[in-house]
Formats: sequence, C-alpha cells, structure tokens
Amino acid sequence: MKSLRAVFAVTLVLLTTAAFAASDAQSAFEKLKSIQGSWTGKSSDGRPIQVSNTVTSGGSALMSQIHGQEDMVSMFYLDGDRLLMTHYCAVGNQPRMAATVSPDGKIITFDFVDATNVLASQPGHMQRLVLTMLDDNHHTEEWDFLAKDGTMHHHEVFDLQRAK
Repeated sequence: MKSLRAVFAVTLVLLTTAAFAASDAQSAFEKLKSIQGSWTGKSSDGRPIQVSNTVTSGGSALMSQIHGQEDMVSMFYLDGDRLLMTHYCAVGNQPRMAATVSPDGKIITFDFVDATNVLASQPGHMQRLVLTMLDDNHHTEEWDFLAKDGTMHHHEVFDLQRAK
C-alpha cells in the first residue's frame, strides 16, 4: 500500500509540474502577444530601429519583423508546454529557441535549441534573445549572435517604445 501511495504522490507531483509549465508557457505567450503593434527605438550603437509585431494564424503565433538594412522575421508560438521562437535571420539560417520565464513574468529568455540551414559559409547564428517587458509601452530586446568558432560574436540591444 505504501508503494502505491508513493507512486500516486510522484505522479501527482509530475502532473502538477507539467500543468505549471504549460500554464507558464501560455502566460508568457499571452504576455508576448500584448506587444502587438509598431515599436520604435534605438539599437546599441544609437541607430534608429523599427519593429512591428502581429498576432497571426488565428492567435497561435506572433510574427515580429525587425525593419532596417536587413529585414528579419521571428515567429513565436506554443508547442505543447513550451514557448518557442524561430528566427529567420539575414545570414540565411533559422535558429529555433525555447523560452524560460522569470518568476515575475517580465523577462522571457529564449535559448538556442537547434537550427536549419546552418552552413560553413555563414558567420554563425543567433544564440539567445532576452525580452524584458518594462511596461505596456516599453520593452527591450537583447540579441546574442554566436560566431561559428563558438565565441560570442555580437550583442545587440534594442530599446523600444510603442509608436504613437
């Protein structure tokens, strides 16, 4: 009887953890969808930047477009109990990243999982994105690019305000 109770207790813990993770991913995705609209700001080196975010596909995805010299698109979406992002990079590859969320829900960190079209001729791929939701009209995006030799090649920060 004790072993049956132990199995039940372990099963209950695992189910509770899975439900929390799914809820956490869903909450983070809803938070991401709140940044729908047009954003303007500056890059790390002071260049003006424009970003547009569109909820699409019946609400199942958020498309983020970085406008500039090299337009890039990132798609955010749920995959079961995970929040994922695929970044369609100007270097020609498509890194996929999985999210973790800070306890207060204001920081969503996406870390590299895998990628398609990573070629030896490319300089590297995006490794990490950290989105920090400061308030309804202000967020930052920190992008880290990993060079093909494994060194962090570039760190870019966008400080973005909702366009009026």
